[in-house]
Amino acid sequence: MGRKYRQPGYQSDDQPARERKQQKVRKTGDGPRSPRMPGFQELMRCAMCGNIIPTSLEIKSDSKCPKCQADLRSCKHCRHFDTGARFECTQPIVARIMTKDLRNDCEFFLPRTSVERETSSPGNGAPGPSPRTPKDARSAFDDLFR
Repeated sequence: MGRKYRQPGYQSDDQPARERKQQKVRKTGDGPRSPRMPGFQELMRCAMCGNIIPTSLEIKSDSKCPKCQADLRSCKHCRHFDTGARFECTQPIVARIMTKDLRNDCEFFLPRTSVERETSSPGNGAPGPSPRTPKDARSAFDDLFR
């Protein structure tokens, strides 16, 4: 029985199946490519403004956010803060703390950290050339078309 279409490919009986599979494999001399996966970092963000707080900073009772001056030792910055739990805390506290964004001296306080991808652009300290001024950016753009 003849083929309906004359192109070789699917269900072609001209070559054994093993030879067809070997043709599909792309062979290059440089080997497999290494994936460019971003790294991960553990960091703390301010609950009020979203500013990144350095993890090296020890949070004391009078610590404040460098950007918005919000108190860092508060319920909103605690790992145990949960709006669905009793008294909005997952720990067994006896009394509810009414203002969650003001400083308190809770004995269960642990800073809330999150693990995020490192998504730094060349202007944020990543390797590679980065334009410093708008004039440098314009000249870099013009260099693309020369």
